[in-house]
Amino acid sequence: MFYPFSFHFVISFFVRHVESPAVFEVPNSSKQVPCTHISDPSEKYISLIIPAYNEELRLPGALEETMNYLQQRAAKDESFSYEVVIIDDGSVDGTKRVALDFVRKYTIDKVRLILLGRNHGKGEAIRKGMLHSRGELLLMLDADGATKVNDLEKLENEIHAFARKECHDGDLAASNSSFRISDIPIAAFGSRAHLEEKALATRKWYRNFLMMGFHLVVLLTAGPGIRDTQCGFKLFTRAAARKLFKNIRLKRWCFDVELVFLCKWFGIPMIEISVNWSEIPGSKVNPLSIPNMLWELALMSVGYRTHMWTTST
Repeated sequence: MFYPFSFHFVISFFVRHVESPAVFEVPNSSKQVPCTHISDPSEKYISLIIPAYNEELRLPGALEETMNYLQQRAAKDESFSYEVVIIDDGSVDGTKRVALDFVRKYTIDKVRLILLGRNHGKGEAIRKGMLHSRGELLLMLDADGATKVNDLEKLENEIHAFARKECHDGDLAASNSSFRISDIPIAAFGSRAHLEEKALATRKWYRNFLMMGFHLVVLLTAGPGIRDTQCGFKLFTRAAARKLFKNIRLKRWCFDVELVFLCKWFGIPMIEISVNWSEIPGSKVNPLSIPNMLWELALMSVGYRTHMWTTST
């Protein structure tokens, strides 16, 4: 099928990925540590991927809470190993300095920083972090701490339960030394859908109208299955992340919708789990973001339906 050059260029341009060197920044040093890749075997039990764009003020509190939680779990369970990967998406404030302070405090084995150079979008930052993390499980979470990090256990428990079910026999899985949770593709989506009734009552009418319209377009684009696609708290096994983030193309707000679409495309089971969530001042999403979101959804729909966007396993 023939596509006009200009249209093909538009489709390709808006999904061009960052191909900057895959290295982590080391504080007070010109040395850079090469990244592992999602195709490599896992080295940690869990990776937490945090995209950050101009988060100098909100990032410190969220990181302190996250590190305290992870240290407490590690103290109780010697097998619990972790890393936090921060992706600075072209910030122009002190986000890089804040992140490097945490790398310095907790060591580069526990906290790592990737710089994207200029702003590319939340989806691209998360893609980069996922592709260069070491965990069997990979959690994406926002830099504002809107969802408490201990809700990770809700998603984690559901993934383990589903994996045992997939193996048909938990004892068989436990007795098989080669069995790892990372080998079974599963995605767990944190959800605020249970809070929607309260949100509808407190939001202004035009915001409700815009959001309901957006949800309708999402339903038409990605289909049913996940009520809250936009919650920034999602957990993937390494096998699922490998398929999803090697193929995802959208770079900004609607990458979440593409994740749902790709899960269905690859037959990756999706679990939606209610999480605690609170409004944090400083959100970068506003009603003016809706047209951009609709544009991304249109790109995705055209890209896949015309087979200009192909997938690889």
